[in-house]
Amino acid sequence: MAGARNMSSLPPRKRSDLEMLVDARSDTLRSFLANLHEVLLGTKLFPLFPVVPLAIAARCFRFGQAWVFSLSLIGLVPLAERMSFLSEQIAYYAGPTVGGLLNATCGNAPELIIALLALHKDKIGVLKWSLLGSTISNLLLVLGTSLFCGGLANLNKERQFDKRQADANLTLLLLASLCHILVLTYCYVVKNDIYMVDAISTLELSRTCSIAMLEDDDIVSDTPVIGFASSFAWLVGMTMLVTILSNYVISTIEAASESWGMSISFISVILLPIVGNATEHAGAVIFAFKNKIDITLGISLGSSAQISLFLVPLTIVVAWIKDIHMDLNFKLLETGTLVLAILITTFTLQDGSWHYMKGLVLLLCYVVIAALFFFYQTPLDHVYVAPVEVNGYR
Repeated sequence: MAGARNMSSLPPRKRSDLEMLVDARSDTLRSFLANLHEVLLGTKLFPLFPVVPLAIAARCFRFGQAWVFSLSLIGLVPLAERMSFLSEQIAYYAGPTVGGLLNATCGNAPELIIALLALHKDKIGVLKWSLLGSTISNLLLVLGTSLFCGGLANLNKERQFDKRQADANLTLLLLASLCHILVLTYCYVVKNDIYMVDAISTLELSRTCSIAMLEDDDIVSDTPVIGFASSFAWLVGMTMLVTILSNYVISTIEAASESWGMSISFISVILLPIVGNATEHAGAVIFAFKNKIDITLGISLGSSAQISLFLVPLTIVVAWIKDIHMDLNFKLLETGTLVLAILITTFTLQDGSWHYMKGLVLLLCYVVIAALFFFYQTPLDHVYVAPVEVNGYR
């Protein structure tokens, strides 16, 4: 008994450095595997992740460029969704101001990266068409599908929504359309003998409007599921992959157009935005099925406002810094399509109620626009005519 008491009174044995090192490594590995599971398997789009290395392999082994384009487009879908998820995780720690800006940027990361790469490669036509298509896709395709499917699923339920939130986003979109119309009208009204003067004045007007258009949105924070450092590291990795695949898309878009027999305008306005908005599209439809139409409107209208009032002016400011001719003149057909899409959506939501027929109308409008750009065979330089340099000015 005395021996037992003596043994119980002994101080606990200190853990060796080797044991502590093994435990630390085990904790690190356990944390990494948990984050890996949350990031890669925490989305229903995880079956598409193998397409990412397939796209890179297709590029490295010089498969057909149309194959590279297709695989890259598909691979962007899960990466875009995870970038949005990771930006929300970081925004929780960064606060509302930085978090809101980060969410506005990463929420449309594929569109932003594709736009910047197109700007770098001097493919201004693809840039303008893709941003135009993203806005129209959110307004007509995403919202139309959500209203149609959600309306059919909730026929016997009250179908009202918060009109103030929708009006706020639609007002911002009308501001964006005003800037586009003013620049387009200015180009047609001002008829100078020297083209250089017209180009410079149009460019200055576009840059002024872009500064006025820049907006950022606040973000609603939820409880994070992974830490700040892990979120940041994963976000950097996802951004690199999105940049690689987006570069493949921009580099092979002409080859894909020739191989598929589709115009570049159709691919840029219709196909690219459908891929970029796939995650938002699915989320908006799911919330509409659950009769949470306010969230659906926030997704579709909010994303459109972000593109029109953040991505478009941001690309113009970046082009300004890099001394590249990029303005708000999207030409008559493109600008008219954008303005009509905004007006149709505004009139559809003006009474504060939603119905499946309203969604059907928006979808039919999108089908008509898609058919228009399918037959709209136009070269890339249609929406971008490089100005002639006179006395050192562009």
